[in-house]
Amino acid sequence: MSRIRISNGRIIDPASRLDQVTDLYVVDGRIAAIGEKPADFRPDSEIDATGQLVCPGLIDLCARTREPGEEPKGTIASETAAAASTGITTLVCPPDTDPVIDTPAVIELIRQRNELAGKARILPIGALTQDLNGEALSEMAALKAAGAVGISNADRPLTNTLAMMRALEYAATFDMTVFLRPEDPALRDDGLVHEGAVSTRLGLPGIPDAAETVAVARDLALIERSGIRAHFCRLSSARSVRLIARAQHDGLPVTADVAAHQLFLTEMDVMGFNSNCHVYPPLRTQRDRDALREAVAEGVVSVICSDHQPHEPDAKLAPLGETEAGIAGLETLLPLTLRLVDEGVIDLMAAIARLTAGPAGVLRRAAGTLTPGNTADICLIDPEVFWTLTPERLRGRGHNTPFIGWEFRGQVTHTLLNGRIVYQRNSS
Repeated sequence: MSRIRISNGRIIDPASRLDQVTDLYVVDGRIAAIGEKPADFRPDSEIDATGQLVCPGLIDLCARTREPGEEPKGTIASETAAAASTGITTLVCPPDTDPVIDTPAVIELIRQRNELAGKARILPIGALTQDLNGEALSEMAALKAAGAVGISNADRPLTNTLAMMRALEYAATFDMTVFLRPEDPALRDDGLVHEGAVSTRLGLPGIPDAAETVAVARDLALIERSGIRAHFCRLSSARSVRLIARAQHDGLPVTADVAAHQLFLTEMDVMGFNSNCHVYPPLRTQRDRDALREAVAEGVVSVICSDHQPHEPDAKLAPLGETEAGIAGLETLLPLTLRLVDEGVIDLMAAIARLTAGPAGVLRRAAGTLTPGNTADICLIDPEVFWTLTPERLRGRGHNTPFIGWEFRGQVTHTLLNGRIVYQRNSS
């Protein structure tokens, strides 16, 4: 039995509304107590957390490890190591791997590789349709039994509304959360960036915000009819969050997330044909960015995710229209979220909640909290360290990020997964 004492840290646990400087005790991989020492507790090791924040391990609701199928871009080993270095203990992976996560065998493959090499826990989302083809429904019951935490068609929305309706009804029978990336493919067409002044100036095909809002409106109507519990992924527009807020007000069981980079970048960052700002959904206007920030502050958007998409260097070296979309976002998820606190968008408790209790609520799991009895997934942060993101600091395989050169405040010093230290600054 291993016993760890984390002493004198500022413990912040949004799930229990705890913000207190005290000690935390870990016994055999679980939180044993906070504050008062358990009877007969003698620590095998101790972490002095004086001046540090002690939070639940972060849960990233959208991260692609690229394994199986695209190992040159990333592996479970490389990306979970990167996750651990920034306090993330759980990664939720969309089903668009190769092969697609549409059978229990693929889930088992991921589980085995995660067990061998992972420094963070991987929770797969199963495919809504076989091979994400938008036609034949997957065996959802088998996927759920194998460990799928939800069901999704990733970034390939169903174009047939009747098929979508049947898919939601089928998922509802298995009490599975459906993860939706709303988009009307016809309105997106061959667009690359947000349709507006910047796309016109650069001569690039645009994607109107209506491509997202039309899909949100359609899906909300289907959700109301089917009774399914749904989570909208990676919203990008002001109109979308207004629709979600209205649906929540009306009592629909819907939640939503936003990628961290959408809270800082706008279409203006694409100027100069910056391929590292080629993302999907596209960066939109400052008005959209501000609306997303407001929705995060109000809790309409309860989750901030990384939307981690690592690429090999060649994927971003071609002219923008020929590059692959996506940012390697794992290692900027926490720093960008803490920056929202410094900029006065949200307070520290809310910021940690969007990375812990918020995603745990979507997953309906007893995670993202330091409540005694729970698994000891813990993140320690030194809030007074200022540091600059450089390519050399990135532990993940992809270095495709527009945040190189940004200065951040707050750095992870320790990450514990199941009570085991999987990252320690300067010694991991």
